Amino acid sequence: MTMTTPVQKERHPLVELQGVTKVYGRGTAAMQALRGIDLRIDEGEFVAVMGPSGSGKSTCMNILGCLDTPTEGKYLFKDVEVGTLNRNQRALLRRHQLGFVFQGFNLLNRTSALENVELPLIYRGIKAEERRSRAGRALAAVGLSDWEHHTPGELSGGQQQRVAIARAIVTEPAVLLADEPTGNLDTARSIEIMELLTAFNRNLGITIIMVTHEQEMAQFAGRVVQFRDGLVWADKSNAEVY
Repeated sequence: MTMTTPVQKERHPLVELQGVTKVYGRGTAAMQALRGIDLRIDEGEFVAVMGPSGSGKSTCMNILGCLDTPTEGKYLFKDVEVGTLNRNQRALLRRHQLGFVFQGFNLLNRTSALENVELPLIYRGIKAEERRSRAGRALAAVGLSDWEHHTPGELSGGQQQRVAIARAIVTEPAVLLADEPTGNLDTARSIEIMELLTAFNRNLGITIIMVTHEQEMAQFAGRVVQFRDGLVWADKSNAEVY
């Protein structure tokens, strides 16, 4: 896995939401988290998703990550309507097309950095030798070649998030969904993580969709989508926002 040659290709729709609503609960207890949103993200984009708590951004990300389904409307992934897939097919889509990075790192504490990165490949049934090789390359790509055998407790917060990113990219996903990836880090480490994500986006062509509350981190994206009250309130290029 190298980052020397930028990927240059015509962009096509990767994910698209059409009139998507999401309602939790019933009757008087019903809560409409999304109110009929339309959203298209093309291959190779880096999109920051922002908005206050309760705005619908997390619900949107859960739908994009196949962790939840719309109440109404369509979710298209590479022109395939996800709503027509069964549970096993959605699980395969997650496993083969999506990578996830979380605020809390979500690493296994008693296993090494290398073993943490190998985990998605185990689910894919990849043989041990190839798993170790691919995990080693992913760790090298995030600058942790010398930390393969360290457990999360022996790593700093920034290093733990690098391991989490390596785990997310080891399967070479089409899209990386990042939920507040710098939320537990100081400013210097946050900038390091954002520069790393930017490099993967630019040089490997990985589409990145990132939820963040921090404007400084959103500036690394090429586009900012802002949610408010279950609607897409604004959708602009970074140049227009900042």
